[in-house]
Amino acid sequence: WDEAKFGIFIHWGVFSVPAWAPVGYYAEWYNWWLHSPCEDGGATQKHHIETYGRNVVYDDFIPQFTASKFNATDWIQLFEDAGAKYFVITTKHHDGFALFDTQHTSHRSSFHLGPRRDLVRELMTAANRSKLHTGTYFSMPEWFSPDYAKYGIDRFPGGLAEDPFRKGRREAYTGRTDVGDYLRDVQLRQMQLLAEEYGTEILWCDIGGPNLTHLFAPSFYSRALAHGKQVTMNNRCGSHASFDTPEFARFSSIVRGSWETSEGIDPYSYGFNRRTKPEEYRSAGTIVATLVDIVSKNGNYLLNLGPDEEGTIVEPMRERLRKVGDWLRHSGSCIYGAVRSPFSTYSSLGAELGSLRFTQAPKHFCIIALSRPATNTLFIPSSRAVPLSEGDRVTLLGSGGEAGAPRPLDWTVDGEGVTISAEEWEWDAVEYAWAFRIEYGED
Repeated sequence: WDEAKFGIFIHWGVFSVPAWAPVGYYAEWYNWWLHSPCEDGGATQKHHIETYGRNVVYDDFIPQFTASKFNATDWIQLFEDAGAKYFVITTKHHDGFALFDTQHTSHRSSFHLGPRRDLVRELMTAANRSKLHTGTYFSMPEWFSPDYAKYGIDRFPGGLAEDPFRKGRREAYTGRTDVGDYLRDVQLRQMQLLAEEYGTEILWCDIGGPNLTHLFAPSFYSRALAHGKQVTMNNRCGSHASFDTPEFARFSSIVRGSWETSEGIDPYSYGFNRRTKPEEYRSAGTIVATLVDIVSKNGNYLLNLGPDEEGTIVEPMRERLRKVGDWLRHSGSCIYGAVRSPFSTYSSLGAELGSLRFTQAPKHFCIIALSRPATNTLFIPSSRAVPLSEGDRVTLLGSGGEAGAPRPLDWTVDGEGVTISAEEWEWDAVEYAWAFRIEYGED
C-alpha cells in the first residue's frame, strides 16, 4: 500500500438501482435522503414519487440489483489497464446490504437475495490471478438495522425506517437474521469473515462509531504475519489505524504520516448517478494532476467507479481510466514507490512552486510539471529545491515514444534556479503532466 500509490474504489450495491441524487449529493445515500427530506430539500422524495410511486420502498430495489453483466475478470483487467496497484470493493454500505456470503450473521446480501452470487468472492478470485492487491470497504453501522438501534449515533440511528409516504408504518429489513448483539455477532463477525475467508489485505472501514476493532485488529495483523502477508487498516475502523482518509478532499501540504484521498470520477458521488453527464466526469488530465499532487504530498489516491445495477462500468469511466494508465506506463516510475521529498517543501517555495511537484525514490527524484511552459524550457525558481549535481541524468519520461527511450536532456544551474531544456517534439509526445526524472550520478 505504501508503494502502490494508486488504487480503484468501487461503490456498488442496491443503491445502484435508483442510481440518483441531486447535484452535490452522494447517490449511494439514496435510502437516507429518501427518509431525510430536510437534508436534500425533498429532492430525492420528489424523484422517487415521480419515478416509482409512493408504494415502492428501498428494499423493493433488491430484486432489480441483478449483477447480470458483472464480469470480475473484466473489472480486474480494467483496473490493471488504469495502472492501479490495488482496489477496494464496497462489501457492505450503510444500507446493510452486503455483496458477500455473510453466513449466519445476516441474509441481507447478494448471496441470499438479488443475484444470489458472492460478488466479492468472484472479484477476489479474479484478483488472485493478477498482481493487484485486494481491499474491502465495510460500513461499521447500518442505518436502519433494528439490531444497531442500541448503538445508534447521529445519522446512523438504527431501528426500522418509517415509510416516508405512509406515516406510522415501519419498513421491513429484508434478509435480517436473529442475532444476539450487533457489535459482536454482525459487525465483528463480518469483519472477521472478510479477513479470514476472503483474505482482504486492506480493511477500509467507514463511519466508525461503537465497535470491537480492538478485538479484531490484533488477530488481523498477527494472522497476516503468520502467513507472510502485509495488511493495513484505515482510521475509520475505530483503532489500530495505519492511514488517514480525507474524503473528496486532500491536504494542502506535505504530510509526514500515511494518508489517502478518495473521490469519484463523478465529481459529486461515489455511487453511480444517472443524472451526471459523461462530460461532467473528471477528465484524464484532472485525474493525473490530482494523482501527482497527492503523491508529492506523501499520499495515495483512491479513485472511485460507480457500476450500474447490472455491473456495467460505463464507457466514459473506462475511457478515462485507460488514458490514466497510458500516462502511468511511461511516467509511473515517478509515482510508484515515491516518498516524501526531503529537499522540497511547499512552505519553502510557497507560491513560486506553481504547477511543479516533486517526488523521490531511492535512486532518482522527479520534477513534474502539471502545465506546459510557454517556452520549451522548464525553469525551477530555486536551486535549493533541486539538488542537481554533475553526472546526474535528466530525461522527460514518455518523450521517446512507444519504441524509444527518452534522451538525456541539457540542464543548467545558477543563482536564480534550474533550467531544463527539451525539444518541442518531446513536449508534444506527452499529455497531462510532464515528468522529468533525475537519476543520480555515480558520485
